[in-house]
Amino acid sequence: MAEKLRLELVTPYKKALSEEVDEVTAPGTLGEFGILPGHTPLLTTLKIGELSYRRGGEVFHLAVNWGYVEVEDDKVTVLVETAEPADEIDLERARAALGRAEEALRKLSSEDKDFLVMQAALERALIRIQVAGRQGR
Repeated sequence: MAEKLRLELVTPYKKALSEEVDEVTAPGTLGEFGILPGHTPLLTTLKIGELSYRRGGEVFHLAVNWGYVEVEDDKVTVLVETAEPADEIDLERARAALGRAEEALRKLSSEDKDFLVMQAALERALIRIQVAGRQGR
C-alpha cells in the first residue's frame, strides 16, 4: 500500500493543484468524506464546500464549487468549477457577495426562478468566508 496520495485538482481554466498528500477531505453531495492511501476506487459528486488536504503536519483549505472526485490507485482527481485556496480569497469581496445574495433572497420567493441561483451564491460566499478564516491555521 502506498503511503501517499497523488492529488490532482482541475478547474475548467487550469490545473489548480498537483501534489503528493497524506489525506484529503471533501464535501460530497451526500456528506463530507475522507480519503487515505489505499482507499477503495470511488467516483462521486461534490457540492459547494471546503476541500482540505494534509501534507505532513500542515493542513491546506480550499473553497470549491461543485464537481466530481475520482479515487483510483492512490490518485485523487478532483474536477470542480472553481477552487480557491484560503490565502487567495478576497474576504471583502466574499462579504460583499454575501450581502448581495442575502438582499436578493429577501426579495424572492422560493418559487421564483432566481431563488436557487441566489441560494447557491449565498452558499458560495459563506464557504469562501469560512475558508478564508482558516488561512494561517
